[in-house]
Amino acid sequence: MYYKGLYHLFYQYNPKGAVWGNIVWGHSVSTDLINWKVLEPALYPDKPFDRFGCWSGSATIVPGMGPVIQYTGVIDERSNEVQCYAVPANLSDPFLTKWVKPDDYNPIAIIERGINGSTFRDPTTAWWIDGHWKMLVGAKKKNRGVAYLYRSRNFLNWVRAKHPIHSAPNTGMWECPDLYPVSLRSKKGLDTSIVGNSVKHVLKNSLDITRYDYYTVGTYLWKKDKYIPDNTSEDGWGGLRYDYGNFYASKSFFDPSKNRRIIWGWANESDTTEDDVKKGWAGIQGIPRTVWLDPSGRQLVLWPVEELNNLRKKEVSKSNQILQKGDYVEIKGITAAQADVEVTFSFSSLNKAEPFDPRWVNPQDLCAQKGSKIQGGVGPFGLLTLASKRLEEFTPVFFRVFKAPKNHVILMCSDASSSSLDDELYKPSFAGFVDVDLANSKKLSLRSLIDHSVVESFGAGGKTNILSRVYPTLAVDNHAHLFVFNNGSEKITVKNLKAWSMRSAHIN
Repeated sequence: MYYKGLYHLFYQYNPKGAVWGNIVWGHSVSTDLINWKVLEPALYPDKPFDRFGCWSGSATIVPGMGPVIQYTGVIDERSNEVQCYAVPANLSDPFLTKWVKPDDYNPIAIIERGINGSTFRDPTTAWWIDGHWKMLVGAKKKNRGVAYLYRSRNFLNWVRAKHPIHSAPNTGMWECPDLYPVSLRSKKGLDTSIVGNSVKHVLKNSLDITRYDYYTVGTYLWKKDKYIPDNTSEDGWGGLRYDYGNFYASKSFFDPSKNRRIIWGWANESDTTEDDVKKGWAGIQGIPRTVWLDPSGRQLVLWPVEELNNLRKKEVSKSNQILQKGDYVEIKGITAAQADVEVTFSFSSLNKAEPFDPRWVNPQDLCAQKGSKIQGGVGPFGLLTLASKRLEEFTPVFFRVFKAPKNHVILMCSDASSSSLDDELYKPSFAGFVDVDLANSKKLSLRSLIDHSVVESFGAGGKTNILSRVYPTLAVDNHAHLFVFNNGSEKITVKNLKAWSMRSAHIN
């Protein structure tokens, strides 16, 4: 949340080690979303309504009360869950260091008839409309994902609505739901309480079974407390995602200081628990991303917050670099293990695009089948990140264009299968399709943020995004290299490329 000049980040944290357990609410503050000061944890499990865990939740700025945390408390060893709240002990403390959980009114939402107590968690930021505060809580009913809606006039007495705001069959538990408005007219973010004809709404859910987030764009009928998805994307496992890689339990907030909506997402480790214990930490937040509605109205666009650019230092560039089939050209002069790369690729013809098989509905399976080493027509072309000098290790981020009967299908991949010589790792081929019409403009853009064990990539200006966790053994620190490459028969031009060495953010 943003409050009185400071960004506050709360996160699930184990102060006793780099493994899951002993979960508290970690708390850090920042003036710029990039450099952070770590404070003492905000919430510990120390009340009857949360003694077995202070789990995920949200924060809401409530007029007359200030910031209020809503969170899930675990009340027993069977993991039965209730919703609770906490408030700052001292509103004049700019860091809001200490929080209290008033015994009056806590818990604010309890397990009622028809609710499975162990699948009832993660209250959202609340919004104000028609004389009521409203919030959602994620749940599961049989195998149906559910978002329950609660109302309150005073933020203390909450009543569950007769029907969920939305649900979807065969999606399992909906964790960390998020409902918010997006403007039809601009890239600017909107306060969570905004409704009207000039907005659409987004409902995001984190799927406990698959461990990824999906969202729909639709209409919030606030008088009926119902959310109706548009029919432009699937409302389920095959739906749109913020990120097609390692990105889960995301959460958005409205930043009134710059009129933008920002999304945070968590990326867990893909190495072993023993590795985590050895290095002393596990789990990261991705770079915060600004989000807005694409002009098509069919999907969202996400882009790293502008403050990240302040970490850029030495810059190198290339333009009009021709890449024939089999070419790879090193981008020298930067710290390739800690870099920001923006590149636009172009091609003169789509005639050599491979035919698209309509059975290829899962992009991740297609990427695993047609990786960067498999020669194609238009592509694969892109970046080889975190590469060793002789390419024993590399993480390719690339595009491949296919010809379908009515249009072209663009696949974007971030393939970790060659990322490390360590065989103990999870090395998936992450991928998503990119919704771009190549008929008028035969070019594709890519931005990759490379940070030692993270490659965070944004395709076509942020329409398709993929975060990968990788753990090279050779391509480490000064031994990491960066290349542009083409392995398709169609000639590719690097129209323009800029790459920067990146400073380290300050965390203290």
